Amino acid sequence: MARAKTTYVCQACGAVTPRWQGRCESCGEWNTIVEEIVDSGVGAGPKSAVAGGRPVALVPLAGETETAARVTSGIKELDRVTGGGFVMGSALLVGGDPGIGKSTLLLQAAAALAEGGRRVVYVSGEEAVAQVRLRAQRLGLGDRDVLLASETNVEIILATLQNGPAPDLVIIDSIQTLWTDRVDSAPGTVTQVRTSAQALTRFAKKSGAAVVLVGHVTKDGQIAGPRVVEHMVDAVLYFEGDASHTFRILRGVKNRYGATDEIGVFEMSTLGLREVDNPSALFLDQRDRDAAGSAVFAGMEGTRPVLCEIQALVAPSPLGTPRRAVVGWETSRLSMVLAVLETRCGVRIGANDIYLNVAGGLKINEPAADLAVAAALISSLTGSPLPADAVYFGEISLAGGVRPVVHAPLRLREAGKLGFKSAVTGRLASSDQGGDLAITEYSELAALIGQIAAGGKKQAAE
Repeated sequence: MARAKTTYVCQACGAVTPRWQGRCESCGEWNTIVEEIVDSGVGAGPKSAVAGGRPVALVPLAGETETAARVTSGIKELDRVTGGGFVMGSALLVGGDPGIGKSTLLLQAAAALAEGGRRVVYVSGEEAVAQVRLRAQRLGLGDRDVLLASETNVEIILATLQNGPAPDLVIIDSIQTLWTDRVDSAPGTVTQVRTSAQALTRFAKKSGAAVVLVGHVTKDGQIAGPRVVEHMVDAVLYFEGDASHTFRILRGVKNRYGATDEIGVFEMSTLGLREVDNPSALFLDQRDRDAAGSAVFAGMEGTRPVLCEIQALVAPSPLGTPRRAVVGWETSRLSMVLAVLETRCGVRIGANDIYLNVAGGLKINEPAADLAVAAALISSLTGSPLPADAVYFGEISLAGGVRPVVHAPLRLREAGKLGFKSAVTGRLASSDQGGDLAITEYSELAALIGQIAAGGKKQAAE
C-alpha cells in the first residue's frame, strides 16, 4: 500500500511549507502550521491526465443576458447590502465576531422568507435543534416554517438537501464546524474548510439555491480559514459591532451582483435585530454640540450617505513618546494628517497626546474624512468649538491642499435633510453646487486652520 503523502499547511493563511516550522513565513503567525494528508480531496494533485479532453463551445461576448433571479428577505437593510436580495444559485459568506448577531440575523431572514412561502433549510453545526428552537421562540419566530437540522458531515448535508424539493435558501452555521470524508484531517483545518466550501458552492450552482455560509473570524477581524474561500463565494459580508453599543453594521466587502462597501445598520433589542432606517440620526444622537474637538463628517458607505461625529482630544503629553489612540479610523492616516499640519501649516501638535474616536463605533475607510479630522484636531488644540450646524468632508494632500471628493451632492443632500446649515469642503465642480446649504470651499488647509484658530481667539477675548 502506497504511503499517504503529507504536507504542512498554515491554519491562519493556508500557506503550504515542505516541513514543519514554528512560524509561518507568509503571515507571521506562530504555531499555526499543521501536518495534513493531501492524497485526496481538493488539496491533492491530479490523479491522471485525460488525453484529448472534451471541447467546450465558445460563445461571443455580445448576446442576450438574463437578469439574475433574486429572492428578497423583507429585511430592507439586509437586502440593501446583498444588492436587492439573495441571488438564486449564489453562495454568500457572512463573518463576524462571536456573539455579534450573525445567527440571529440569518434566523430572522430565514423566518421572513419562510413566511413568504419560500423553502428554507437552516443547518447548524454548533447548536442542537432544540437550542435553535429556543432562540427562535425568544425572537418570536417559533411558528415559522423553517426546516432545521443539526449536522456537520458535508456528504450527509448534501444528501439531505437533494432529498426532496429544492430549497430556495440554505444557511450553514458555520463552515468551520463541517467535515468531509474526502479529506483526512480535523474539522476547521484549512483543507476541510476549503473542501467543504467548494462542495456547498457547487451545490448552489447546480441546484439554483442560495447558500449562506457563516464563518468565524480571527483576532484581526478576518474570516478564519484560507482566503481562497472568499474567492469561491459570490459575496462576502462582515458583521461589525462593539459590545458597548447596541447597534450592528453589516458591510459588504465583495459582491458580484451588487455594489461593494454597502452597509446595513441594525440595532440589537430583546426581540433580535431591528432595522435602523436613518443611521445618520443614530450616529449623531446625543453628540456634544458645544464641545471643542467635535466635527461632523459627511461620509459615504457604498451608495448611502452617512453622517457621523468625529471626536478629537489633544492634551499635553508627560511622556517622551506621545500617545496616539485611534478608534474607527486608520492610524496611518492620522499620522499623515499630523505630518501635514506640522510641516505645511506650522501647527505644533506632534508633542501632544492625541486621541481620535468615531462616535458610535462606525469604521471609516475613505480619505474624505481628512478634513473633518483636521478640523477636530485644531478645534481641540485651540479650545474653540466648531459650528454645530456645519459638516466637513474633503481629502488632504501631502502638499497641504484640500482636494474635492466624489458624491458631494449626496453628502450635501443628507446633511440638509438632518437640519445642517453649512458645509466645509474643497473646491467643488459647478455641477455639485446647489441646495440650501451655505458651502465654504477651501483649496488650502492653512486657510481653514486660520479661521478655526481666529474663532478660538475671539471666543477667549469675549
